[in-house]
Amino acid sequence: MNTPQGLGPYAGAPAATATAPAPEWRRLDARTLLVHCGWMGAPLGSLGLTALATGGRISSGAWITLAAVAASFAVVTAIGLIRWARTDFRVTRETFDVRSGLLTRRLRSVPLHRIRTVDLTATPLHRLLGVTVLRAGTAGSGEGSGELSLEALTVAEADRLRTELLARAGTAEVTEDPVLARISWRWLRYAPLTFWVVGGVFVAAGSVYRALHEMGIEPWKLGFVQRAFTEFGTGMLWLTIPAALLAIIALGSVGAVVLYVENWWSYCLEWSDARTLQVRRGLLTTRSVTIERARLRGVLLREPLLLRAGGGATVRAVAGGLGDKEENRKRSVLLPPAPRREAVRVAGGTLRSPFPDAELTHGPGAAQLLPHPRVALRRRRVRGLVFAVLPGTVLLAGLGAAFTPVLLHAAWIYAALSTAAVLWLARDAYRNLGHGIAGRYLVTRSGTFSRDTLALRREAVAAWTLTTSPFTRRAGLVTLTAAVAAGEEGYRIPDLAEADAPGFAAAVTPGILDEFLAHPS
Repeated sequence: MNTPQGLGPYAGAPAATATAPAPEWRRLDARTLLVHCGWMGAPLGSLGLTALATGGRISSGAWITLAAVAASFAVVTAIGLIRWARTDFRVTRETFDVRSGLLTRRLRSVPLHRIRTVDLTATPLHRLLGVTVLRAGTAGSGEGSGELSLEALTVAEADRLRTELLARAGTAEVTEDPVLARISWRWLRYAPLTFWVVGGVFVAAGSVYRALHEMGIEPWKLGFVQRAFTEFGTGMLWLTIPAALLAIIALGSVGAVVLYVENWWSYCLEWSDARTLQVRRGLLTTRSVTIERARLRGVLLREPLLLRAGGGATVRAVAGGLGDKEENRKRSVLLPPAPRREAVRVAGGTLRSPFPDAELTHGPGAAQLLPHPRVALRRRRVRGLVFAVLPGTVLLAGLGAAFTPVLLHAAWIYAALSTAAVLWLARDAYRNLGHGIAGRYLVTRSGTFSRDTLALRREAVAAWTLTTSPFTRRAGLVTLTAAVAAGEEGYRIPDLAEADAPGFAAAVTPGILDEFLAHPS
C-alpha cells in the first residue's frame, strides 16, 4: 500500500501543538543608578558639617576626601550602569529567572514552588525615588543558601511581581476575618520596656562621637562638654548620679517611642489568602514580608523581663525561607510589643488554632506543662553565685584591701544585693521551665531575662540532640534540642531529667528515636 505523497509515515498522527512563546525578559528601573549613589550622602554631609564647624576653612585632607568621593562616584556610577544594563529577570510558568554579569554571565533559575517568602523593603531614599527592593526567599534559605534580590523596581512593578511569584493553583479563600492585628497606639506604653531604653542611649552617643571624630572634632575639647563634666564632678554625687540616670532613662524612653513609631507605622498582620501570611509596617523604611503557610512551623511568644513586668509580649514566626539568622530576626516578627492577651490571640490566629499558653487548658489535645527536676533550680543558683556574685565581691574586696577600706564596705553591700537578685532570678528561671505536648504541637517554655514560650509543630522536628556536660551528668540532667529546618534551626529544652528526655522526644516524634531506645525483651 502506497503512502500518499508528502504525508510520510505519521500521516494519521495529530498535529503537534504550538509551543507558547517564552515570557520576555524585564529590566530593573533606571532609578537603580541613583540608589547606588545614595552612599555619598554620608561623606558629603560630613564634609559640609566640617566646613560649617570650621567657618568655611577646608583643610587639604578634606579636599583629598572630596576628590576620593568624586572618583568613587565615577566608579560606582559606571558599575551601577553596567549592572543595570546587564541584569534582567522574567517569570515563566514554572520558574523565576534572573540573569546578571558582564564578562561572566550568571543565570539563576528557581522553581516557583520553592519560593516561600517575598519581602518588599524601601528605605527613605527608595521611597523618595518611588522604587523598592524585592527579595524572594526560597525553601531552605539559611546560612549560605542565599536569596534572589532585585534592586530596584517601581512599587507597582514589585507588587505585580510579588503576586506572580506567590500565585498558587487551588488557593482557597479565607472565610474568617483575614486581618489578625492592626497597630494600636495604646501599645506605645510598652515601647520603653526594653533594654534599648538604656543601651540605645550609649549606642547613639557612640555613633555621634565617631561621626564628630571623623569630622576632626574632639567632643571632649568642646567648651560646654568640659563645663558639664566639671559641674558633675564638683556637685553632690548622691544627687547628680540619680539625675544622670533619670536623664538617660528619659532620653532612652523617647528614643524607644520614636523607633517604635518608625518600625510599626501602618502595621497590619493578615492572611492575604488562605495560604499566605503578610506583615506590612514602617514609616521611613517600609517593609512587607510574606510567609507561606506551608513553611510556617510554629510561633514563639517572647516576654523580655521588663516587658513581662508590664504585662506585654511579642510574637515571632518559626518559618522556613526567611534567610540567615540576622534576616530571620528581622523578618520573623509578627507583633510588636503589645498586651500579652493580644499576643496570645495573634499567636493563635497565626497557628489557626488556640495557642497553648503557659498554663494549658484542659480539653482535647491539651496538656499541662511538665515541671523540671528541682536540681535545675540548684544549678541556676550556683551559676549565678559563681559567675555574678563571686567575681564582683572578690574584686571589690581586693581593691579595698589594697587601697581604701571604703571598698570593703562596698564589697559586702554588693555581695548582699547581688545574692538576693541572683536567688530571685534563679527562682524565676526555674518557675519558667516547662515542656509538654498539646495536640499536634510541642510546647516548651524557658528563660528569665526573656521568657520564651514556643509552640512547634511536631512533624517539623527533623532530629533530636541530647547534650550533657560533666556538671549536668552529675546532676542527672540533659538538654534536649529539636532540630528544625526553620527559624533558629534548633530549639533547646534545658535541664530535663536524663531518664525522661528520650521518652519525651519519642512521644513528640514517634519513630525517630525508636532504634536508640532499649526495649524490654
